[in-house]
Amino acid sequence: MGPAWRILAAVTCLFVLCAPIHAETLTVFAAASLRESLDEAARAFEKASGHVVRISYAASSALAKQIEAGAPAQLFISADEDWMDHVEARKLLKPGRVNLLTNAIVLIAPAGKVPKLRIEPGFALAAALGDGRLAMADPQSVPAGKYGRAALESLGVWAQVQGKLAPAENVRAVLALVARAEAPLGIVYRTDARAEPRVAVVDAFPGSSPAAIVYPMGVLRDAPAAADDLAAFLAAPGTRAIWRRHGFGFPG
Repeated sequence: MGPAWRILAAVTCLFVLCAPIHAETLTVFAAASLRESLDEAARAFEKASGHVVRISYAASSALAKQIEAGAPAQLFISADEDWMDHVEARKLLKPGRVNLLTNAIVLIAPAGKVPKLRIEPGFALAAALGDGRLAMADPQSVPAGKYGRAALESLGVWAQVQGKLAPAENVRAVLALVARAEAPLGIVYRTDARAEPRVAVVDAFPGSSPAAIVYPMGVLRDAPAAADDLAAFLAAPGTRAIWRRHGFGFPG
């Protein structure tokens, strides 16, 4: 290879990640609400790096427990800090976890069956449900359910509806219940509502109602360097356009 070609190759690698000598297959455990956005970001990383990304989506609580039990993940993105703390406390993460994204929760209904309901202190949520049930992720353990319960408690309406719940294993299961009109109302992330045309947003919960909704990201302790590269790519300014397109925000 002559000098001109070597210079061209070096310049090319400044703008496009050079193909790795050994391509890794990386397994990511991610909160269910990230499905469309993380799929898109992962494909962009694969194209740029030559590595392969496999993603397992579920409730953050279930994923954290699987990691604790030894599941072979290299990167974990949780929908709340509590479950990332759970994994970190067991010394399963490399140093340097980051808060990647923010989100918000909304009240949804089946498209075409949206009640006129404004979310405010003491709002008539139980009356709006009628004989139906409020679909939400398990409020005891799943982040979306915990955020939803905190919001309803702060608004003084949790006591009205805690006996009228349709609890689900994760936020995407809630979305499916409302999309199929099996529940008249549900609580999901703003980003989930954008991903499903069969639902419509009734109203958004006030930002001050639940705790801040943050998605932390951590690389698992024994993960290869390619997992650190993936984490850096997902947090890079150039990837923010993907997250924004799907409705996410950013800490700070």
